[in-house]
Amino acid sequence: MLTARRLGPPSGPPPEPAGRGAALRGGLALHRAVAAGSFRRYATYRAATLAGAFTNTVFGFILAYTFLALWHARPGLGGYDTEQAVTYIWISQSLLVTVAVWGGGFQDDIQERFRTGDIAVDLYRPVDFQTWWLSADLGRAAFHLLARGTAPTLAGALAFHLRLPADPAVWAAFLLSVLLAVLVSFGVRFLVALTGFWLHDSEGVRAVVLVVAMFFSGMLLPITLFPGLLGDLAAVMPWAGLIQIPTDVLLGRRTGGALATGLAFQLAWAVALFAAGRIVLALASRKVVVQGG
Repeated sequence: MLTARRLGPPSGPPPEPAGRGAALRGGLALHRAVAAGSFRRYATYRAATLAGAFTNTVFGFILAYTFLALWHARPGLGGYDTEQAVTYIWISQSLLVTVAVWGGGFQDDIQERFRTGDIAVDLYRPVDFQTWWLSADLGRAAFHLLARGTAPTLAGALAFHLRLPADPAVWAAFLLSVLLAVLVSFGVRFLVALTGFWLHDSEGVRAVVLVVAMFFSGMLLPITLFPGLLGDLAAVMPWAGLIQIPTDVLLGRRTGGALATGLAFQLAWAVALFAAGRIVLALASRKVVVQGG
């Protein structure tokens, strides 16, 4: 015989609805799978990876010897000594593809989907469009940091005396800064990719942003060397968070409050660009005009 029992009030906080928790876990698992799949995808291009690492190493040697000549003529330029200047070059070459200064990655995939019309289908899938591509880009960046970031640094360390830190805390801060740099880079590239909703082809905008990124990221020259107002402008633009800040963190030029300020700068731009991406995506999804669709 079934008997009814009176249940007292729960002793703890009300349980989370099963559907919400399951959805959250499922969403995290999905995005982890997307990132892992992106890592494996780029790992299959072994010849391209080796060629790219070789190219970064060659340019590293060219720029390193150029910097040596410049710093011998102007010692202490920009507050860097000669060893720091040479180290800056090799770290920047190691981060070049990781933070996608030249663009690429998911941008190529989205552009192709504009051409085929598949972008309209993507917007109706039961997964967030922006975080899907962010997960894919994180997988890409992780692979390139390991595959195309390690080789140039090792080559530079064998040929030159690099100023690499021995403190694990500095390396941890550097990796955190690199992660934030990838998020900032994604935010910029995602906005550029979204211009395809109106232009059908974002290549022109990509070309302009590429030039700006090369100049203002510190890839070619530390932005601390820029004079006057140009230097002040470069220091507050998002591209400063791609190469300049992570490299300065590794060189020990940012410690204590300066380190916190640099990381906060990157985080603020990452959040602002992500929010801007959501707003533009909301506007773009109302105007699905797709070439070939």
